[in-house]
Amino acid sequence: MELYDAMRTTFAAREYTGEQINDDIIYEILENARFAPSGGNRQGNRVIIIRDLDTRNEIVKLLEPAAKRYHAQVLAGESPWNSINPTKTTAEEIGATAAPTRLMEPYKTASVLLAVVVDLQVVASTDQYLDRVGVISGASIYPFVWNILMAARQAGFGGTITTLAAAEEPTIQKLLHIPKEHAVCALLPLGKPVKQLTKLKRLPVEDIATLEYFDGPAFSKP
Repeated sequence: MELYDAMRTTFAAREYTGEQINDDIIYEILENARFAPSGGNRQGNRVIIIRDLDTRNEIVKLLEPAAKRYHAQVLAGESPWNSINPTKTTAEEIGATAAPTRLMEPYKTASVLLAVVVDLQVVASTDQYLDRVGVISGASIYPFVWNILMAARQAGFGGTITTLAAAEEPTIQKLLHIPKEHAVCALLPLGKPVKQLTKLKRLPVEDIATLEYFDGPAFSKP
């Protein structure tokens, strides 16, 4: 598959046929994904390959509070888990909201679940003193995460980046024996997609790129 084709057709797959991904394919995916860049090339990325259904069912239980909060905020017309605009949903409303199947089922129905963590001891978090949520640390792990999904696409499989586990990090760390210095960055359900999308909807370049300044003129095709 051509690189541009992979970039334009790698979508968030949440429904799977049940076809298994054998260890040879998982190894090939990681063998290629590991060439993703990281800060200082320190390569603090680690992956836990989870097939055991009991473990995956326990993960679903642990993630229910985060999923309920997410869905309650969506139902309230909010951008969920937003760090800029505080939620108006109450603890009672969140508790009464069901965890949506769309978020929870992939952990159980995927052929395999990958937990991706990063060693914060080797990450240069250059925004740590700013008065906002840190994002720079992600530069040392999410290129690797995306490489996994593109490699899976190349192999005829698919998955999605899920981050609810970060909200329940202490319990996920305990369950999966993750050292406290390692941040839980993503859980990736992987499987054979029921339907392979070939046309994705994204904003045009003119809506996301400007010349010289944030409020500069839109960058258009020459």
